[in-house]
Amino acid sequence: MKELYEVGFVFRGFILSKHEFKKPPNLNNGNGDRDLRGAFISAINSFAYEAFMSTSIEYLEMDNYLFIFKIESIKTQFNEKKEPIILYGLTEKKRNPDRFVRKFFEKTEPILQHFIQRYSGTDFTELNKFESYDKQLKEFFD
Repeated sequence: MKELYEVGFVFRGFILSKHEFKKPPNLNNGNGDRDLRGAFISAINSFAYEAFMSTSIEYLEMDNYLFIFKIESIKTQFNEKKEPIILYGLTEKKRNPDRFVRKFFEKTEPILQHFIQRYSGTDFTELNKFESYDKQLKEFFD
């Protein structure tokens, strides 16, 4: 998927792991804050769920960008209930976003399931433990 600018995992508003393929042009002058982006992704998905009783929002078009969200649930060490884990992708805006989103979902399902399997039941309060997954994201898309 050469069109992707970046892909990553968001949990409770924090980007746990991400890989940047190339810098998105004109995205906040290149100073996009990692935590702000994670909080935005979590907030927009939480809003969609609460306001419309939908399980998730699949994508969001903004200016020249297309944000794609694939949401699953993961069990953490300190919570009996599963919580949302969001795999996101950022790409340039597409003429036919539905087709690209389906392609993204198909391509990323194995890496999402691998992440869930690897980290299910672990402590999600130590965010630095997920940084090692950045390399696996890169290798998955190479």
